[in-house]
Amino acid sequence: MSEENARIDKWLWAVRIYKTRSQASEACKRGRVIVNGIQVKPSRVIKTGETIFIRKPPVVYTYKIKELLQRRQSAKLAREYYEDLTSVEELNKLKINEKLFFSRVKGSGRPTKKERRILDKLRGD
Repeated sequence: MSEENARIDKWLWAVRIYKTRSQASEACKRGRVIVNGIQVKPSRVIKTGETIFIRKPPVVYTYKIKELLQRRQSAKLAREYYEDLTSVEELNKLKINEKLFFSRVKGSGRPTKKERRILDKLRGD
C-alpha cells in the first residue's frame, strides 16, 4: 500500500493529522508545515524518513515519515505511517491552555449571573 511519492498536503490528510485536505493545504500556505527546516508548499513531494514540524498553536508537533500514503486510512492504520516525535514539554502546553478555560458540567442549563460574569472576565469583555 506504500506509494513511491506523495504530496505533503495529501499525506497530512491521509494520516489524519488534518481533518480535510484543504485544511492541510491552508496550513502549508500559511507556513505552519516545515519539512527538514524549510517551509513547504502544499504540492511539495515528500520522501520516507523526512521530519515534519507542524505548528498548531500553542504546540509544535514533530513527525517522522515511515511510509508514504495517498488514500485516507482509518485512525488505527494511519499511525503506522508516521512516528510521533513530539516532546512532552510541547504536549504539556495543551494542558496549561486547558486550565485557562472556564468549564461547566454538560447539560447544566444556562449559566447563572455569577457564572456569566466569570465568563465575561475570562473573555476580556
